[in-house]
Amino acid sequence: MKFSELGIHDDLLDAIEYMGFEKATPIQVQAIPKILDGDDLIACAQTGTGKTAAFLLPILDFLIDLPGGETTTLIIVPTRELAMQIDQQVQGIGYTMGIHSIAIYGGGDADDWGQQRRALTQGADIVVATPGKLISHLNLGYVKFDTIKYLILDEADRMLDIGFYDDIIKIISYLPKERQTLMFSATMAPKIRTLASKILVKPAEINIAMSKPAEGVLQAAYLIYNQQKNGLIRHLISENPDYNSILIFCSTKKAVTELARALKKQKFAAEPISSDLEQSEREAVLLGFRSKRIRILVATDVMSRGIDVKDINLVINYDVPQDAEDYVHRVGRTARADATGVALTLVNEDDMYKFHQIEQLIEREVFKIPMPNHLGTGPDWKKPNPHNKHRKGNFHKGKKGGHSSKNFKRRPKQR
Repeated sequence: MKFSELGIHDDLLDAIEYMGFEKATPIQVQAIPKILDGDDLIACAQTGTGKTAAFLLPILDFLIDLPGGETTTLIIVPTRELAMQIDQQVQGIGYTMGIHSIAIYGGGDADDWGQQRRALTQGADIVVATPGKLISHLNLGYVKFDTIKYLILDEADRMLDIGFYDDIIKIISYLPKERQTLMFSATMAPKIRTLASKILVKPAEINIAMSKPAEGVLQAAYLIYNQQKNGLIRHLISENPDYNSILIFCSTKKAVTELARALKKQKFAAEPISSDLEQSEREAVLLGFRSKRIRILVATDVMSRGIDVKDINLVINYDVPQDAEDYVHRVGRTARADATGVALTLVNEDDMYKFHQIEQLIEREVFKIPMPNHLGTGPDWKKPNPHNKHRKGNFHKGKKGGHSSKNFKRRPKQR
């Protein structure tokens, strides 16, 4: 369906056409009319499906006809990266319409604090904020949210995982009871239902492709011993020179630092990014990755949902994520907006049960690729015994199989 069929203001249609968007995604087709009708909404959609535009476009449609100078919209997000990403999208779409936004997040200096305070007191149309930093401003008493008409919680499940439930409830206590509230989440866990019952009024509900990587992602795994991981990473990067944008996820900040250091010693254009970096450093690294000056970004899970970089060719899970849902978000960094990409996971013996849980979640068996000969063989694939799945060591032997690791190419885009 085209955006022109969704009842959006002509000025918005011109803006999104200029940005190269023509057809709406399924989440946009379902969510935009409901939001325009004034319904509260709980929507479940994975990353990369266009959910940000699904709530931004109708909100901007409302704001076009409202006088400026008042904060009417509050968007709460789990990470500073996501706050900046949404703020940039508001600026990109709403620039010609005179709609202003501000991103409120931690890690800045006194000038950033001053700019945030001015926006909160003088009235930016849209405030995009992380909970902790916003509460810091609220506690000082100068923030007035009595003009808020629209509240959006983006990646609500992630915020609850981090432990922001009490902060969210506190923030909402500052808002008018008469408002439109929208919740977007990648999962519909019981805790999401609990929060929705407290803050939404007779919400419409949308579920889009829950917990499934995009069709354009070619997924595969290597069965590997830990001591083989760095050698395989170097092999994959060297054998695929046409991949100019590679994202590697590690489960710890220590692993991020050590792997990035090892890759740089091998003369690869690699940089680490984690919460250990200052905000200015993180922004500089992201800018370099977007511009392709940095070919390889080594990241913790803080980046799995908050990064918006086009044309990532390859995602590598250096470690199997602890949460099966996090696998979907990591993999969702590639093959965005109907593009194609490759996602590879390095699975050691201890992580086989976790990876089997991921396969159950995505409802498919992921290809197991043999190790390159010069790196030796890896462990055999073992599936957990379903009758004793919680007891360590209860496995039965399965089969290996797959494709050659050299020049692991993407599938052509389906037309």
